Amino acid sequence: MPLWRKIERNVRDTLGEGALWSARDQAFYWVDILAPALNRMTIADGRITRWDMPAPLGWVTPRASGGLIGGFRDGVAAITLDPLSVADRHDPEPHLPGNRMNDGKADRHGAIWCGTMDMAEEEVTGSLYRLSPQGEWQVIDTDYTVPNGPAFSPCGDWLYHADSGRRVIYRFAADANGASSREEFIHFSEEDGYPDGMTTDAEGFLWIAHWDGGRISRFAPDGTRERSIELPAKRITNIAFAGDALDRMFVTSASTGLPESEFDGALFEVDSGVKGNPSGTYSG
Repeated sequence: MPLWRKIERNVRDTLGEGALWSARDQAFYWVDILAPALNRMTIADGRITRWDMPAPLGWVTPRASGGLIGGFRDGVAAITLDPLSVADRHDPEPHLPGNRMNDGKADRHGAIWCGTMDMAEEEVTGSLYRLSPQGEWQVIDTDYTVPNGPAFSPCGDWLYHADSGRRVIYRFAADANGASSREEFIHFSEEDGYPDGMTTDAEGFLWIAHWDGGRISRFAPDGTRERSIELPAKRITNIAFAGDALDRMFVTSASTGLPESEFDGALFEVDSGVKGNPSGTYSG
């Protein structure tokens, strides 16, 4: 019996990403970067709502004062729903108009970590940023092709972040003020595809989506692969645990660059057998 089921819906995502569970909203959010659109599934009844966005949207995260913060092509902005409103965007890279936000999350300290990349995927102009609760941008790392992640260890001491184009996952020593001491932690082979979005579970294992690898994998804290779960979509993009017990795993995928199919671009629920960690909230 398969460990996954496809969530039935009328729309297939072009580039599903930004998987997020909001306990406050009792909803699972994810984005379709290239549509561009924001999706929400209420966990109680499985109802899915989709909003068109004004620009490519890489991620969203809850905001302590209400609503969401979103990472758009040209910066971050507050988003409110029902009715939809998007505030003015604040761009950390006005000198790089060809870049866009790709993936991001809030940590336990109320800061946002997010990566930028060349929209055309031709130049090595991406960076990893930290946006403090006070609204200050801090450059953590540079020279990325396609940044993905981030993910945080349950203890908060480690930050995981990938450069997908290089097929490498980095590990940083992290604290309330930033991250340092980058090391190469996991390397994907050509057969693995490319590391994409990721999350950690309550046992401290790292789950990584395989773009062009058709699966998700679980890695132990020492970087060894513990297992993989095959999925019927080729381009798996992101992972998040959801529900009050954080025991439901949802996985996003992409259909961009692929022939039309039943599964590419679908949303999946996966029986992982483990629980996740609470999502962070931006306190700024």
